[in-house]
Amino acid sequence: MAKPKSRYTCQACGSVQHRWQGQCPDCSEWNTLVQESAEISSIFSAKHNLQGGGRVIPLVGLDTPASLPARLPSGLAEFDRAIGGGIVAGSAMLVGGDPGIGKSTLLLQVAARLAGEGRNVIYVSGEESAEQVRLRAVRLGLGASPVRLAAATSVRDILTTVGDGEPPALLIIDSIQTMHSDLIEGAPGTVSQVRASAQELVRFAKEHGTAVVLVGHVTKDGTIAGPRVLEHMVDTVLSFEGERSHQYRILRAMKNRFGGTDEIGVFAMEGAGLTEVPNPSALFLTHRGEPVSGTSVFPAIEGSRPVLVEIQALVVRLATGATPRRAAVGWDSGRLAMILAVLEARCGMSFATAEVYLNIAGGYRLSDPAADLAVAAALVSALSERPVPSESVVMGEIALSGEIRPVAHAGLRLKEAAKLGFESGWVPKGIKGEGMRLAEFGNLRQVVDQVLGR
Repeated sequence: MAKPKSRYTCQACGSVQHRWQGQCPDCSEWNTLVQESAEISSIFSAKHNLQGGGRVIPLVGLDTPASLPARLPSGLAEFDRAIGGGIVAGSAMLVGGDPGIGKSTLLLQVAARLAGEGRNVIYVSGEESAEQVRLRAVRLGLGASPVRLAAATSVRDILTTVGDGEPPALLIIDSIQTMHSDLIEGAPGTVSQVRASAQELVRFAKEHGTAVVLVGHVTKDGTIAGPRVLEHMVDTVLSFEGERSHQYRILRAMKNRFGGTDEIGVFAMEGAGLTEVPNPSALFLTHRGEPVSGTSVFPAIEGSRPVLVEIQALVVRLATGATPRRAAVGWDSGRLAMILAVLEARCGMSFATAEVYLNIAGGYRLSDPAADLAVAAALVSALSERPVPSESVVMGEIALSGEIRPVAHAGLRLKEAAKLGFESGWVPKGIKGEGMRLAEFGNLRQVVDQVLGR
């Protein structure tokens, strides 16, 4: 006989506690533990085990022939590029992003493209009415698209509707946090409801060959709200990134069982919706005329796609006794502090009495350690008011010893820079590039001397 007990589940991280606490001991969030009922069956006692009584499952070897999954092109090349070449039938995809970033707009455009090719596409909104979705489609010029719409939050009703007749090629659920399953107690958005609703939708995708796309809310720190098991249940996790004050949007694959996670899709938000950007460097590079101190150009790499971005630095001397400020936008502030320390300890550059501001132009976010040298060059240029040559790109990783280390895909980076008209590159030793003049550096002091004209 099942024995009812109570447990407390954290709505932020999904951890389970046996008593209520004001702060979750796992994620340290406050007032997130909610009481839920749990049944513990006696079959899990020491007298019982699960061996025997089940069905025998077939086992296959690694050498069993396997075919690549069939992909359905969405009609948006940047979207297909990010997910590995197209939507896989029977897959489950989770798309997260900040409110108002354009998740619903992107998926509505994908749905309209597929429906226009004769595919059966269903868009279910749990946050808006069908009329609101239609009005958005009209604003985007998609009012005549044969996408079928519904406004519902009951998973049972949704699966009954889409399962009646031929299964759709694509089912979009906007959003998973608004869905409700009558098999589980609790309000929509709780950990148990999100987990149960997603499980039923993923099961439908696998059984009927329907590609299911779930829209997920994000928390204040940018992670997808709800239990982390949600990200494990789906096949692909996409993050739609960008600053609302900037035009560009980046679709990045955080997890992909059917492809790589190193590709991105770049879009620009315009009045008629999201448009594809085949040349992202044009978004992140300003017009480069006369050289300006405090700037450098870095050839970043996103998967197989090189993107040239401009790094901007500003150094302001303060009066004696004032506390200097360090601010970085689009770059890790901890790595900025490390580069400043190396410049002071290894190169004799003094930033102790100066405020330092670093910005990646266009709202781009950099995490590539190969940008260390470009950041250092911009800082030294800003401090000395001597510009880095506007026709040069800079790349290299800086060690704590001041050594400049090689970077990956250097040839691809330099090829893209040459295509955009750059004539020279400041690179680590041993880098080869065709069609460009290369200045090779072994340590950071040599770069400082180059900027200062020594």
